[in-house]
Amino acid sequence: MNPALAAGLQIALVVAVLAILYVPVGDYMAKVYTTDTDLRSGDLRIESLLYRICRIDPRAEQKWYGYAGSLLGFSAASVLFLYFLQRIQGVLPLSGGLAGVSPAVAFNTAASFVANTNWQSYVPETTMGNVTQAVGLAVQNFVSAGVGMAVAAALIRGFVRVSRGGEIGNFWVDLTRGCLRILLPIAFVIALILLSQGVIQSFHTGFASTGLDGNSVTNALAPVASQEAIKELGTNGGGILAANSAHPFENPTPLTNVVEILAILLIPVSLTRTFGTMVGDRRQGLTLLAVMSVLYFSLLAVTLTAESGARGAAAQAAGSMMEGKEVRFGIPGSALFAVTTTGTSTGAVNSAHDSMSPLGGGAVLLNMLIGEIAPGGVGTGLYGILVLALIAVFVGGLLVGRTPEYLGKKLGQREITLAALSVLVMPALVLVGTGITVILGSTTGYLGNSGDPGSPQSIHGFSEVLYAFASASNNNGSAFGGLTVTSDWFQSALGVCMLIGRFLPILFVLALAGSLSAQRRTPAGAGTLSTSGVMFGGLLTGTVVLVAALTFFPALALGPISEALQ
Repeated sequence: MNPALAAGLQIALVVAVLAILYVPVGDYMAKVYTTDTDLRSGDLRIESLLYRICRIDPRAEQKWYGYAGSLLGFSAASVLFLYFLQRIQGVLPLSGGLAGVSPAVAFNTAASFVANTNWQSYVPETTMGNVTQAVGLAVQNFVSAGVGMAVAAALIRGFVRVSRGGEIGNFWVDLTRGCLRILLPIAFVIALILLSQGVIQSFHTGFASTGLDGNSVTNALAPVASQEAIKELGTNGGGILAANSAHPFENPTPLTNVVEILAILLIPVSLTRTFGTMVGDRRQGLTLLAVMSVLYFSLLAVTLTAESGARGAAAQAAGSMMEGKEVRFGIPGSALFAVTTTGTSTGAVNSAHDSMSPLGGGAVLLNMLIGEIAPGGVGTGLYGILVLALIAVFVGGLLVGRTPEYLGKKLGQREITLAALSVLVMPALVLVGTGITVILGSTTGYLGNSGDPGSPQSIHGFSEVLYAFASASNNNGSAFGGLTVTSDWFQSALGVCMLIGRFLPILFVLALAGSLSAQRRTPAGAGTLSTSGVMFGGLLTGTVVLVAALTFFPALALGPISEALQ
């Protein structure tokens, strides 16, 4: 099939399915976060039972600092539990003889999965046993995604509510509902689809086979389908096998490739409908979706164009940039997956991003550097673009000399300060982390590409480091594979970036939600800037691009742009 036709058909299928599911899934999630009814199965009140066991009052509202305290406490306990589980792995059943994980790797992995990053500095088949995978990592795939959705719901309530005390909901209720009512049932359906297409599901550790060279080979087995479903649906990304979604046991066919792309996009895209429904104006959600779509398809077009060319002798002989890509997916399926995963904080990969062309690799890197809001991770994409929308409204208000307002809430010094601080966290982590790393003499040996200053090898080595810190600070988890990150410096530095990049913006967003909730609603007047429609969509798009361009253009010029011009 013609590559252009294959790309068009896959994109059309993804868009069509998302269009069909957009309204029912979005409205369903709005109902989940607004209803007062607890989930029950027959006479068994599932959620009420959980609340009683955990001694939680589901009707108690929390102010932003109480909500944030619950969230941070839960996440800290999750990090400690996951770290401890990895360290005692050697005495756990179904571990296949694997020893406990080293302290540095255990810390990095615990921070990574709790922060919804799923950065993996280890080979899963030879490091993590089935109990660690299922009880530790898979559970965090659910709850870390649930945390992101809870924060998004809390921020929406900040716009909707008029509460003197500034209450924004109950974290424990939001977390429970997000996991039990949204993530678990959808993940179950996706897992069944993947199983039907050949994705494996086994608690055996492996089986022996004879390779093409006649030697015996041990093939790893694991409960893949169940973890693969939530890995994509929760925009987590950590593969249960080292090759991730390029492995035929995780992603065997072009159909499963499309299913996994749909799983990644479903909740982030549908949350814009949830936002519009909860605030009572669905045009607001459609405007956000339009901005996300413009950014997503622009970067997809760049990536497809770059990867469909033939640069270099090997690529010209093959007719395209097929190095590092699976033949069963080809250029279209690989590029579509790469742009989807870097735009949603997922980090799963079905091709080697390090093998992409300089322009294609730069495009997926830029997809993270704009804040992963196209359409962003589960929950994180929505509250990320809403923060940028507040900044766009502020800029628009300055241009026309009006006090900025968004959905009837005035944006004063406190609100804009919190929004600006939230936006600045990621760039600070990326640029400071990259700068320190490239000047440390001890880190250059870990670059897969290094050489004399200004050489193509050294430029690509810089891109590898920039990509790593962009991935960690944005809680993405994908990597340019040429960089070895097993040293204590990378384990610690990237782990810290994951935690700060996840939880510091969340604190600012929750404080913003509390400040908005405590305000009275201001009726729209003749001079109020409309926050729906083409004009505001263009303003928001320009704000996103301008922020990324001003912040990261120098770094991009030293890396992917310079490499593309070689």
